[in-house]
Amino acid sequence: MPTDRKDAHDLHHPHRPAQHPRPAAPPAFLPGLAAAAAAAVTATAVAALAMAAGVDLELPDGGKSIPLVGFTQLTFTFSVVGILIALAIRRWASRPARTWVRTAVALTALSLVPPFLVDANLATECTLVLAHLTAAAVVIPVIARRLAI
Repeated sequence: MPTDRKDAHDLHHPHRPAQHPRPAAPPAFLPGLAAAAAAAVTATAVAALAMAAGVDLELPDGGKSIPLVGFTQLTFTFSVVGILIALAIRRWASRPARTWVRTAVALTALSLVPPFLVDANLATECTLVLAHLTAAAVVIPVIARRLAI
């Protein structure tokens, strides 16, 4: 004999699955921070390898080279911004993983434009693009997996 209302509902309507509350989504922030740190290290490594190969990473506006720590700081900062966007997407999107991937890919594509607007040499532009792509390749899948759960 059923003891509560849900059990009675399940017995009277066996063709309909019981309505159970959706489990809380696992946190995405801490794995996202780990991915942001890994992305910062990866982007910095790309820049360091390029510098070791002779790429100057100099921007014409002022003639200063981008310091390695600049890659680390900016990659980490913008990755955290991405994590915050992902958390908002998880809250309001019906398909958060799919929405996140589409949004992140679009933002990554937009991030590839500025390196070509600063009138740097081709090697610097390619290094900046590669740094953006490697950071995205680290962060996007980690967050997408957390949102798909």
